[in-house]
Amino acid sequence: MLLALTGYELALVVVAGSFIVFALVAALVVPRSRPAFPGNRLGIFLAICGCFFVAQLTAVLVLAEVGEADEPAKGESAGGETTPPPTEPTQAAGDAVAGKEVFLGTAGCSSCHTLADAGSTGNVGPNLDALKPSYDAVVTQVTNGGGGMPPFKGTLSEQQIQDVAAYVSSATQG
Repeated sequence: MLLALTGYELALVVVAGSFIVFALVAALVVPRSRPAFPGNRLGIFLAICGCFFVAQLTAVLVLAEVGEADEPAKGESAGGETTPPPTEPTQAAGDAVAGKEVFLGTAGCSSCHTLADAGSTGNVGPNLDALKPSYDAVVTQVTNGGGGMPPFKGTLSEQQIQDVAAYVSSATQG
């Protein structure tokens, strides 16, 4: 597991580990042999504690920024495989007219979502007129659910999902 850490993650672990070891030794080990600890050296002890604290915060802030730069680029998975960028819309494979029927009836989308073209004013889910989701985004969301929305892959057929995605994306993009 430690061998899989990147450089910034390893540095973060080292700083955190040093801080934890210092805290445990200062709290559990030293007071047993020196009951008056820290005694007249309280200022030095507090300065060391402050240095460790600042080092930990700095490591988190600085090293996290470095780590973001090392993460895979958008559209690229951690394995180095590329996926199509989400900005490239896929040709709608569904029928928008049939999708409106699914939106208003079978799936009950109109009870949760606002979509002017459908005359729906639901406020549980996001306002689709404002969100303007792409065809691919609608297919993914309807199929898998998420963010409070249940998945419909077991309720709707693949064609119905494509139809509702074609309808929503065409109604909001126009």
